[in-house]
Amino acid sequence: MDRSGDMRVVRGFDDEPAHDILVPRESRAPFLFNSPHSGAVYPETFLAASRLDRRTIRRSEDSFVDALFAAALDHGATLMRANFPRAFLDVNREPYELDPKMFVGRLPPYANIRSLRVAGGLGTIARIVTDQDEIYRGPLAVEEALDRIERIYKPYHAALRKLLARIHVAHGYAVLIDCHSMPSVIRGLDARHRPDFVLGDRYGTSCHQGLVDAAANSLRALGYTVARNKPYAGGFITEHYGRPAKGLHALQIEINRGLYMNEETFERTAGFDHLAADIAVLIGDLIASLDARFGPDTLAAE
Repeated sequence: MDRSGDMRVVRGFDDEPAHDILVPRESRAPFLFNSPHSGAVYPETFLAASRLDRRTIRRSEDSFVDALFAAALDHGATLMRANFPRAFLDVNREPYELDPKMFVGRLPPYANIRSLRVAGGLGTIARIVTDQDEIYRGPLAVEEALDRIERIYKPYHAALRKLLARIHVAHGYAVLIDCHSMPSVIRGLDARHRPDFVLGDRYGTSCHQGLVDAAANSLRALGYTVARNKPYAGGFITEHYGRPAKGLHALQIEINRGLYMNEETFERTAGFDHLAADIAVLIGDLIASLDARFGPDTLAAE
């Protein structure tokens, strides 16, 4: 049985890969599927520095999302996934979105200390999980934050850029699908307005609208409710890599965790296999839409 998503504790990432790149037998689709928040491999020193129990610290994970999108490989697309948890390091942020109040020592002058995400406690090195749970027992050394960025964040993005460049050269364009999950209870929305999926394209700026339409139509045909850009329009990855004028398209997909997992025990529910099968259909529909709906030339650089 695939145990992707089960929590593991390790000494660190010197001998443990911080991310995986899963390549199909035949790379034929101009898509890269990326799961930056599904990692569940926790360094011992990180857990020791945390004030949270092992269940609470996992609440910011996109548990099992990499497994939900595993069918990308069957469709000839590459899948990249983080092994480190989001609470340890968030690669869906700028490299230096850091809160100076969290650290002993001086941050570099180029650190972005005033972003809204830093103010909310969810910078590159997060201060909290969920809405209020403080992660750390006390302040961290600045060197610890910078080490995580140098050894894990920067190699992750270097690999992401390399994969997208390879796809772009082969096809004349590249499509990045950034794969995420969201709590079944979303702040500010009652149960009647809780979508199954949220598609984020930075309000029409990160991806060709034909692709977003194709994703929405596919999901609705499968019986799901779909929202666009609210409450999630896409994070740093979608914004940074989505350059439609250059033939680079980025779409964030958020999945309601209530469809497939128990959010208290971090276990898959009976809905997991059904959802994974539907996501396989979605992936196939997205790939088929390139020729059927608007043609690859539309996605190439202007």
